[in-house]
Parts: sequence; C-alpha cells; structure tokens
Amino acid sequence: MRDGTLLRPGHNCWRIEPAARAAILIDGAAYFSAFRAAVESARHSIFILGWDINSRLRLCPDGQSGRFPDRLGDFLNTVVAEHPTLHAYVLTWDFALIYQMEREWLPAYRFGWKTHKRLHFHLDGHHPMGGSHHQKVVVIDDAVAFSGGFDLSKWRWDTPEHLPSDPRRVDADGLNYPPFHDVQMVVDGSVAAALGELVRERWLRATGTQAQPPVKPPRLDPWPREVVPTFVDVRVAIARTLPRFEDQPGVHEVQQLFLDMIATARRHIYIENQFLTSRTLGEALARRLGDKEGPEVVLVLPLRTSGWLEQHTMDVLRLRLLRRLRQQDVHNRLRIYYAGHDGMTNRWINIHGKVMVIDDRMLRIGSANLSNRSMGLDSECDLVIEADHPTVVARVAHVRNTLLAEHLGVEVTQVADALEREGSLIAAIESLRGYGRTLNPLEPESSGIEEYLPDERLIDPERPIDPDELTDEFVPPDQRSPVRRRLAALAALLLVLVGLAAAWQFTPLNEWLDIDRLVQATGYLRDSPLAPLLVMGGFVIGGLLVVPVSVLIVVTVIVFGLWEGVIYSLLGTVASALTTYAIGSRLGRAGMHLAGERINRISQRLARRGLLTIVAVRIIPVAPFSIINVVAGASHVRFRDYLLGTVIGMTPGLIAIAIIVTRVQSAISRPEPENIALMVVAAAAVITTLLLVRGWLARRRNGRMEA
Repeated sequence: MRDGTLLRPGHNCWRIEPAARAAILIDGAAYFSAFRAAVESARHSIFILGWDINSRLRLCPDGQSGRFPDRLGDFLNTVVAEHPTLHAYVLTWDFALIYQMEREWLPAYRFGWKTHKRLHFHLDGHHPMGGSHHQKVVVIDDAVAFSGGFDLSKWRWDTPEHLPSDPRRVDADGLNYPPFHDVQMVVDGSVAAALGELVRERWLRATGTQAQPPVKPPRLDPWPREVVPTFVDVRVAIARTLPRFEDQPGVHEVQQLFLDMIATARRHIYIENQFLTSRTLGEALARRLGDKEGPEVVLVLPLRTSGWLEQHTMDVLRLRLLRRLRQQDVHNRLRIYYAGHDGMTNRWINIHGKVMVIDDRMLRIGSANLSNRSMGLDSECDLVIEADHPTVVARVAHVRNTLLAEHLGVEVTQVADALEREGSLIAAIESLRGYGRTLNPLEPESSGIEEYLPDERLIDPERPIDPDELTDEFVPPDQRSPVRRRLAALAALLLVLVGLAAAWQFTPLNEWLDIDRLVQATGYLRDSPLAPLLVMGGFVIGGLLVVPVSVLIVVTVIVFGLWEGVIYSLLGTVASALTTYAIGSRLGRAGMHLAGERINRISQRLARRGLLTIVAVRIIPVAPFSIINVVAGASHVRFRDYLLGTVIGMTPGLIAIAIIVTRVQSAISRPEPENIALMVVAAAAVITTLLLVRGWLARRRNGRMEA
C-alpha cells in the first residue's frame, strides 16, 4: 500500500475513475429491470459483452414489460428501430461445441440476420486455444455501464427470496430452473466512459471494424430511474484479465488485485464465488489462515456446480483446495457455507456472483471466478471500490450485510447488530443461522473420481495452452513423435472432411447432388438381390466423401419407397457412421496418451454419459454427419452408446424425411386437394413430433442440472 491506497493503475488495476453514482444490483430481477430501463433511454449506442446471450430471455417474468417487448431479442430490435441514431453492438463468446446443448441455436440468425441493420451481432473467437471471453459488460451511451457476474442468458432471473418453487422462474422452453443468485454493479460518469473504451477495443479486435465513437454528453440520462445509488461521488477501479494472444500481451490485474486484497485484510475476508480452484489464490488464503493475527475468512459457494462436466472437474479441484485450507486453519478462522434451506441439499441456491469484501474498506464485484483460467486464460472485468471516507466505509459494510441477510433469511439490521454484538464475522453468522432459509456448512463429499483427475494445469489452466508444452509435460520422450504424427493425422482428416462438406455446398460439386440425377443413376438397384449391401456401400462411400446424409436418405426413399427406404437408409447410415467412427477411433485414441493414462481413464468415465449426447446430436445435428462420427470415434464415447444413440437419434428424423418425401411425391404426381392436405398434415405431424422429442431432451438435461 502507498499513501493508504491499495489500488495502483498499471499494477493491480487498469484505471481508477470517478463516478457520481454507483449501485449494487443483487439478483436478476433487479439487474434485468435496471438494464431494461437504461436501454430504453439509449439514443446513441448500446454495447453488450457476454459469455452467453439468449434472444428469447424474458426480461420481465413478472409481466411488467411496459410498451416494449419482453423477449431480449425483440426488445433490442424494437428499441434500435425506434431511434434512427441508435446502434447496438452485441459481442459474445464464440463458444466451444461442448456448450452447444446448453445454448440458443443459431444466435447469429436470431441477433443478426433477422434483426434491424443497426443491431450488430458477432461471435468473438479472438482468444487463445482453450480460452473464452468471460467479461459481462453493458455500456449505454458511454454514460452508464453495468459489470459483474450476469449474462443476459437463460436461467439467470430470480428474486432475493429465491423461492424453491417460483412459477416465474421458467425459461423460454417452459421449464423451471433452480434458484439463482448473482450480483452486478452499475456506474456512471468517467467509469462508464472507460468501460466504453474497453468494449470498443474488444469489438475492433473481434470484428476488425470500428464501432461508433462516443458522443458526449448523452441526450438523455440513461441512469435507471428506479435504482437508488448505493454510493455517491466515489472512485471506481477497473481490473482486467486479458490472455496473451497474437500481438496482445497478457494482462493479469485481476489476479494481482486478489493477492493484494488478501494480503492486506485485517479483520475479515468475505467471498461469494461460483468456483474456488485457483492454486495461487488458495495458497494466499492458506498463508493468511496460518498467520497468528490473520483475518477471518468466510466463503459462500454453491453446494455443487450445475453441470455434470463441472461437477466432475471443477468440483473435484475445489475439494482438493478446501482440504488444504482446512489443514491450514490452525486458528479456527475459516468457515465455508452454501446458501439454501436448512439441511436440505436438494434445495440449494446456485451462487454465481463474484464478490469479495475486505474488512469494511474494499468492495469488489466482477466476472472473475476464483479459478486459474480467470487469472490468465479468459478475459475478465471486475469493478472495485476502496473506501476513503466514513460514509463509503458504512456503505461497503451495508452491501456485505445485505448479502448475508439474504443468505441467512434475516433483516439487514439483524446482521449489523450481530456484528456489533459479537465483534466477529463468523460469530455473527453462526448466531443468525437457523431453520428454513439459511447458510449451511459446506462439507463437499468425495465423488470417487479425484484419484483419476490430473491437477489444474489441464482441467483449469492459468494461461494459454501450448500443445508442444503439453506434449513435453505429459508424454514420455520415446512416444512424442508417434503421438504428434497421430494428432497431426487427425487434424488433417478433420480439415479434409470440413473442406469436403463445404465443397458439396458451395462449389459445382453440388450439381452432383441433384435428386433426379441420383435417382436415375441408382434406379437399377430396386430389383437387385444385392440392394441392401449396395445401398450400405453407397452410404459408406458417401460418408467418406462427406455427402450430406439427408440427400442419400431422400434418394433411397424415392427409389425404394417408404418402408423399404426407411430400413435401407437406417442400415446405410449405421454402416457409414460405424466406418467413420472407426477411422476417428484409430487416429484419436492414440492421441489420448497426450495427457497420460490418468486423463485416458477419466475420459472413459465421463464418456459413460454419452448416449443422450449422441441421441441429441443426431436429432439436432451440430456438424456434418461424418465429422460428428470421426470426433465421436476420437473421443471415448463408448461403442454401445454410440451405436444405440445413432439408431435412436437417426430414426425419428429418417422417418420424418421419408414421410415428407412420399407425401410430396404423391402431391406432385396427383395434385389433388386430398393429397396436398395429406402432405401438409404429414409435415405438421413430423415437425410436432421432432419438437416434442427436442423438448424431452431439454427436460432430461434440466433434470440433471437440478439433481
């Protein structure tokens, strides 16, 4: 610390700027309402950065939507269309395929192609391998900005009551989701203008184009009228994580500020966070717990993370770190809680906020998790207030007490009174814990999987991943060349497959996919005794050439009729799927040695959940048929799951294509009213069935999340 100030630009923060107003928005009802009000006042520019976004998100589940639409995509489109000088820029992470089933399909279409020309949307893939864009920032007219843990995505809206069964807590598919807690900060003035610079830089790097420059002052004050400032005339620091990538140097202000805050805490450290896996921050907390005069440490974490992948990776790393912290807690100054209802582990609240309060003098709210990747691999943005006046000290304490009151199910005054009476944060919490809504001790149980999981360098890396370094770290010297050759072969094969898929779509090769030409060329198969084998061979060859499988199915149905066509197409798709799966398996399984035997074993364990995934990607394909097959083979998806998932997932779509093709044939050959009506009815029935199956898959996924 220098001159009593911990914050230092260029060391642990980027900028420190004044704000006339700053407010803390706790939970989705408060944030979504404030976001909506600010956007309605926008006249020049709206910037939205996120890890995820969903155009069907309801901003007002309580029905108080006013004159604008409730759904996020329609809302933004209407606001932009109403003001001819207004541009909106939406920039979200170009996510990894593993998150496809949890995200909205075709976001570029929903936010870009079908919306107003001044509503600009882009998926940001400008990040190193293995990284993501995790900043959650909204800037309105460079005059008001939001930053914190919230994405404008599904499963985020909730009230501070976090009722176990709130009928308003329903996603766009009509499915209920569990209670969700998060925190956002809204600021104005120079802090908002600085965040405007940040989002414009991100937009430029992602798109190569300049967004509109700022216009000052704004025509209207976009501060949301219903939001009462928590702080007035306060200085706010901005801390970032930016990974080293191309010509961009790494920025690690987030990590340095965490370390400095932990090191200078005197009485207590209060933390809410989604994850706790960072080795560096864990060691810093352990050192303070070992200090004779160190601070109390209170951690409020989710009972478990919401996805099965995170539960088998990040939760295991958290368990290891918590064990180390408990071993260092020789002075009994550590408490770890989850929020929910007393003794009911199935009624817990998903803690997603990223909050740290040091004593009563520093408040930090942002996007950064206490994970390795938030320190150096993902992009992050945190806002920090350092109290320099008794009034600000009191407001920092009030924010912490408000959070605790919500989790404990008591009034804010009760928390303040307990702190004054007990003289200890831990003692105050323990005196207020009770039945019903409360904080429960978190005692994470072993899942039996941690012995197979490698350390965080692979699961939760702290910096961009270099494949050569991974090879040097985990592969014995005598195996490195063969492994690299296999990986290169797999990469080359995938590039060839992607190129072929593109060629069939965008080059003269697509003339060969003319249905009439293919029917004429294969018509002799109808009477051949070898028809089943020849069809299977044709599907295999088509799969190797990445011919769209739907084209092959249509031709088969036209040649052989409805039911024979369905049977032959199913045999052909399975034969093609198994052939390309075998190719991926041959090339990819050797590549698994890159991470050593432990990763190989854990990959096999996780792949036991592969059946539903294969069914889903067959019903709603996320990539060309052959590419999915090769990737599945290169993974550790079990053969049984792959085969059953292919048969179960392909059959509904295959029958749907066959029914529609035969009905269309009848309508064309005999364009009578009844045939046309039957065609329309068949198409409607098929589409309805597929939607019902997709809904069932979504409910199964949601059920696993709640379990």
